[in-house]
Amino acid sequence: MNFRTVLFLLLLAVGQANAQSGFSGGNQIWTQLLQKHVDDRGWVSYRGFLNDTAILNNYLLWLSSNPPRLSADSDEKLAFWINAYNAFTVKLILDHYPVSSIKDIKNGVPFVNSVWDIKFFEVGSEEMSLNAIEHSILRKQFDEPRIHFAIVCASMSCPQLRNEAYTADKLEQQLTNQAVRFINDTTKNVLAREKLQLSAIFKWYRKDFTKEISLKEYLRKYAKEAVSEKAKVSYLDYDWSLNGE
Repeated sequence: MNFRTVLFLLLLAVGQANAQSGFSGGNQIWTQLLQKHVDDRGWVSYRGFLNDTAILNNYLLWLSSNPPRLSADSDEKLAFWINAYNAFTVKLILDHYPVSSIKDIKNGVPFVNSVWDIKFFEVGSEEMSLNAIEHSILRKQFDEPRIHFAIVCASMSCPQLRNEAYTADKLEQQLTNQAVRFINDTTKNVLAREKLQLSAIFKWYRKDFTKEISLKEYLRKYAKEAVSEKAKVSYLDYDWSLNGE
């Protein structure tokens, strides 16, 4: 049985399942797409995704039709919105492929401040943008700075796209792994005891990381290198080129 047939049968199962098993089925579809088209470095084969556009679109339709219920637990909601952000970002790239950077997509789109403000999908009955997910839902409703290591804006300086869906039962482990992976990735951050060259993510969202502790204390939770409180901090230029081909 080939990949397309398996996913088609899964989609049928999702449509017939109850809410909880529906989340499980949807996550399984997304995981299989990610494992097929994202390598262990987070490098994305957008060309490969193009070959599975129909399957991806069905998954996106499932996301649009199955927003988490108000009664769902926090981890289920958080996993859903992270997956939605990442999946719709892939969709945005595919809709304009080939493109060298996600920031190029704004060209010709009127009345938006950035590509992240383009409303190009719905969840439930609400028309949404990527910024709506990030700022109005993820950052506003969840006190979880590790989201910044999980949501991926299709750029080289972004965290690596995880090649499995986020799920409520594994969310704590997945977010911690993403934090360790990103903070210790020398292409994203250069850590030394007395000098820190950090991703611009830590500058843009500093308040999210420092609600209760200093930024350096936050880094020490996940860094493999010793980080001194006296270390000088600078920020690296952000590479917006596409994180795949």
